[in-house]
Amino acid sequence: MANEFDYIVIGGGSAGSVVASRLSESGRDSVALFEAGGKGDSVIVRTPLAAVAMLPTKLNNYAFETVPQSGLNGRKGYQPRGRCLGGSSAINAMIYTRGHASDYDHWAQLGNAGWSYKDMLPYFIKSERNADLKDSYHGTDGPLQVSHLRSDHPYQNIFLTAAQQVGFPLCNDFNGSEQEGLGIYQVTHVDGERCSAARAYLFPYLGKRRNLHIHTNVLVEKIVVESGRAIGIIYQKNGVQKTARARKEVILCAGAIQSPQLLMLSGIGPKEHLHELNIPVVMDLPGVGQNLQDHPDFIFGYEAKDISLVGISAAGTLKLAKEFLRYLKLRRGMFASNFAEAGGFLKTDPSLVAPDIQLHFVVALVDDHARKMRMGHGYSCHVCVLRPYSRGQIRLASRDPSASPFIDPGFLSDERDMDTMVQGFKLTRQLMDAPVFQKIRSRDVFTSRAQTDQDIRDLIRQRADTVYHPVGTCKMGNDSMAVVDSRLCVKGIKGLRVVDASIMPTLIGGNTNAPVIAIAEKAADMITADQKG
Repeated sequence: MANEFDYIVIGGGSAGSVVASRLSESGRDSVALFEAGGKGDSVIVRTPLAAVAMLPTKLNNYAFETVPQSGLNGRKGYQPRGRCLGGSSAINAMIYTRGHASDYDHWAQLGNAGWSYKDMLPYFIKSERNADLKDSYHGTDGPLQVSHLRSDHPYQNIFLTAAQQVGFPLCNDFNGSEQEGLGIYQVTHVDGERCSAARAYLFPYLGKRRNLHIHTNVLVEKIVVESGRAIGIIYQKNGVQKTARARKEVILCAGAIQSPQLLMLSGIGPKEHLHELNIPVVMDLPGVGQNLQDHPDFIFGYEAKDISLVGISAAGTLKLAKEFLRYLKLRRGMFASNFAEAGGFLKTDPSLVAPDIQLHFVVALVDDHARKMRMGHGYSCHVCVLRPYSRGQIRLASRDPSASPFIDPGFLSDERDMDTMVQGFKLTRQLMDAPVFQKIRSRDVFTSRAQTDQDIRDLIRQRADTVYHPVGTCKMGNDSMAVVDSRLCVKGIKGLRVVDASIMPTLIGGNTNAPVIAIAEKAADMITADQKG
């Protein structure tokens, strides 16, 4: 049948790109990938500086909003998610970090056999092609291109000088033997251009693998389950409803927000919630949509009269034009910047096993996810809580698969997260008040009046939001709220797996793109092994 395949992969983001590529590489199995967005191969995606244009728009972006957050004074948060091949790896800041070894060891300790750091490291290495770091922690021939930045930005050295002036440790490789310290991030770039998961895993094989079928601009409405087995999907293309059948498995890779949404639309989820929307219950799984975790984040911002910083001014526009010509010729300079060029991992308590806050230093003055534009030039520094105690949820807003779900991260609902954020605020301010920064800045935009702990808490509730790392809503585990087992198979349903950030039982201490790609590499191996039996 024309619309029958061995494997159906739902979602062409970081996980889906990997799974579809790996399952199709032998040529034995037919693989169909269904993506709601477009191809994700435009010059806007490839040019790193364009990341700032992606975040505040709906270009290749779902641009979700959360429900009002009580921990953020009732404000709605922003949740950008990629909508094209490559998913969020096509719109993110391209930072390549893996999290801390203890994060994965913790997953294994929770009863998830095969998910320790020792188990995961080979998949990080398998996925990676690192142009600059070559040791036992890094891969050099994987699909995902990783390198040092080619922006040549002077504020990299300024940031490192500030860290030394205030006595913070430096780190040359956040993915090596020691994560703690501040430094310059490596990025998923190839020759100064973005390397999305689609560029790494899919684009080289378009039109070359006859068994790989990629469908873009399609809306998957439902996973079809018969007699306890997932047998295919119902989807919509150009307003026409169609079906596709899977001979072996359906693999859901729609991400931490939309994977639980599609499961619930398919009748797989908490029965009470499904009854509310008159959705027939296929499998009562109370954990679907629960356990949502994300990194709460606060941003410091400073004005500075320096046109090497990205901003809006006549002189800055002239410099930007010159930098664009340089980028066209050399693929270096400002247009090769990912904005969040530096940062790192610090401990608010020296006795901690792993750093509990992360910094992202940005060579522009960022306000409200770049949705509020400011004249002039400046710089920013994010600080986020790496392992929040707060938990949220995803719920259906309606039975319409095109409707946004209710997204409730529950930011700062656990007071322990606020305590960590306050300590992180103080450490970040210490860095931003280093002598080298004192000489550069002309105004502290957001934090000058925050002096007492209560001032800081009030300011955090006024301004904090996400740093774009939602996970956990189809968690892996053995307890009553687990959705998938350690093979990522949905409990109670044969032939159905979830492979994306939603399966993380707990949030890792770092950016989530590289871990999702490693998870997908491991999943592809498990799927192949299970089929061989």
